[in-house]
Amino acid sequence: MRAKQAPGTQEDRFAAYMNGLAQAAGHSDREEPIKAYCKGLLLPGERKSVEPMAARLAPDNVRQTHQSLHHIVADSPWEDDVILRRVRGSVLPEMEKKGEVEAWIIDDTGFPKKGTHSVGVTRQYCGQVGKQDNCRIAVSLSVATASASLPIAWRLYLPEIWAKDRQRRKKAGVPSEVAFATKPQIALEQIQKALEDGVPPAPVLADAAYGNDSGFRRGITELGLDYMLGVQSSTTVWRPGESPLEAKPWTGKGRHATLLRRSKNHQPVSVKELAMSLGTENWKNVSWREGSSGKMRSRFAALRVRPAHRDESRKQPHSEEWLLIEWPQTETEPTKYWLSTLPQNLSFKRLVYIAKHRWIIERDYQELKQELGLGHYEGRGWRGFHHHATLCIAAYGFLVAERTRFSPSARGGQLQLSVAAFPKHFSPRGSRPRRASQPSFHRYPTH
Repeated sequence: MRAKQAPGTQEDRFAAYMNGLAQAAGHSDREEPIKAYCKGLLLPGERKSVEPMAARLAPDNVRQTHQSLHHIVADSPWEDDVILRRVRGSVLPEMEKKGEVEAWIIDDTGFPKKGTHSVGVTRQYCGQVGKQDNCRIAVSLSVATASASLPIAWRLYLPEIWAKDRQRRKKAGVPSEVAFATKPQIALEQIQKALEDGVPPAPVLADAAYGNDSGFRRGITELGLDYMLGVQSSTTVWRPGESPLEAKPWTGKGRHATLLRRSKNHQPVSVKELAMSLGTENWKNVSWREGSSGKMRSRFAALRVRPAHRDESRKQPHSEEWLLIEWPQTETEPTKYWLSTLPQNLSFKRLVYIAKHRWIIERDYQELKQELGLGHYEGRGWRGFHHHATLCIAAYGFLVAERTRFSPSARGGQLQLSVAAFPKHFSPRGSRPRRASQPSFHRYPTH
């Protein structure tokens, strides 16, 4: 038996959703092209760049449709942040009906790209290919409940070599106010903006590329949020119950010493060294969610420790935090480490659940790239790269809202990941470019 639907048909909800987004673009001439672009992203097809989308949307009027779609994404000066806020305002309430926001998730994703002229392209590590390659990288912030997630902020990482090159910046249309910023700095800006916009606060999750940055960890704490962040095995901490030595006592001569210190026999250890020294009583088998082959389960240890990063230059030791360690019984050494400022009285199982909740955005990137063409934009400019991503997220937001309406209640319920879960003859109305012929729309793309 199907769940009770929200008011109106799916076609009506799509039309209302798109009307809201189009109006947020700020000019009536942008409304129909934005609707058409999002519809083109949802139509089946291998490529979701402008030309093939125009051919699918209006096979009898490809040239004019191509011009309309290209202009709205490459040239039109609408604000990405305004559209993303409207997406969040429409989709997040639907997500929250099935459960509260449990995490803010920071991540980045790479887009392999040939040549050197596309904005942000340089040789750097690209997760999509698992090695150093010519690519560009974008940083995102997503909000997640127990069963749904949605990107709410998106920005290209502009490598320093690009940020300092005035000629390339001008050619690619990089705004003058965009200066070089590291990925953690971009992420902190996104988090701060989300707080200012009133997004329901939740612990921040990120992998070791962000967690290794002590400034990023400190920045989250200063913003009043907790975190659960991956760190490398070389990260140093004080063993449970230990701290750096107090400043040397005054001898009656010279200035009073104020900084913490270490000694030959009193040193911090790496988290790997600490993990390897733990006895069997410290390790517990914990399950955190249902996977495709049954419960996800592994072995963990959780300890209260003090980070040791540069504490010799401090007057007070770092506060105690959780150190969570994963060491599957099939492995010869621990595989993952996290530092977390979550409450001391939080249960072991809940700690593991939150640490592992980053998995939920993997499906976002999978579908955004494979089904909605997130990486298919062929232009080289700053504006087009961000406009295309914003409209991909907008189209994906509708799918998230629809799945949430028909999903089981929050925790324990799994959403359908395939877009084939939607009605196969869904044909949203009111989303074609001006003067373009109405295309047939048979189904969403499938895996």
